[in-house]
Amino acid sequence: MEIIPAIDLLNGRCVRLSAGDFAHQTTYDADPVTMAQRFADAGLRRLHLVDLDGARAGRPINLAVLEAIANATSLDIDAGGGIQTEEALAQVLEAGASHVTAGSLAVREPATVKAWISSHSAETIFLGADFKDQHIMINAWADKATLTLSEFIADYLQAGGRTFICTDVSKDGLLQGPSLHCYQSLLQEFPQARFIASGGVTTVADIEQLAEAGMHGAIIGKALYEGTIALADLRRFL
Repeated sequence: MEIIPAIDLLNGRCVRLSAGDFAHQTTYDADPVTMAQRFADAGLRRLHLVDLDGARAGRPINLAVLEAIANATSLDIDAGGGIQTEEALAQVLEAGASHVTAGSLAVREPATVKAWISSHSAETIFLGADFKDQHIMINAWADKATLTLSEFIADYLQAGGRTFICTDVSKDGLLQGPSLHCYQSLLQEFPQARFIASGGVTTVADIEQLAEAGMHGAIIGKALYEGTIALADLRRFL
C-alpha cells in the first residue's frame, strides 16, 4: 500500500483543517518545501498536495510552492484545489505535478473531467471522492451533491477512471480513525478500482488495517504534524 503524506496549503503555509472547516484550522511552522524534503528524506515517494487557497478561489494559487517542491524533491506529486479549466490543469502539470485530483469539477462538469481522462490518461487524472454520510461533498466541502459515493465511483469507472481518493469529510483532521468499514464495502463493490483512503488516519494500527483491507494507498496528514504517527513508524510500509 502506498503511504502518501499530505500538505495542505493556505497562504503559502502548511495547515490542517478540522472536518474541512476553514474556521477551525491549525497552521504549522514548517515551510512546505522543508516539510516535503523531510518526507522525501524519510524514504516516502508520494505527496498529496492540496491548494486550499485555490479551492476557494476556483483557480490554482500556490503554483510557486508546487514548483519549488517539485524542484527540491523527487516526490511523485498529486495536486488538487482550484483546477477547473484546461489552462489550470496545464499549469499544475507544468509546475511539477504528476497527477491531478478532480473533485468538485468532476461532479459539476463530468464531461470535462471525462475528456481529461481520455486525453491525459487515468494515471494522470485522479478522482476526488469527498464524502459525508455516503453523499459526495463539493465546493470545498460546503455543499452536498445529489450523487452518492457509489454512483460517483461507478460513473467514473465506466468512463475509464481508475484511482479514487476517498475522503470522509466528517473525519478529516480529527484524529479519530478512518472510515474502515466504508472502504471495505467499496473494495467489495468495485474490486477493479484503486482506492486511496483519506481522512482520520491516526495511528500505525489504522495503516495496518487499511493495508489488510486492500487499499491502494493511505493519505496521512494531521497525524504526522501532531506526532501520533512518526516518520520512522512508516519505514516498514515502504
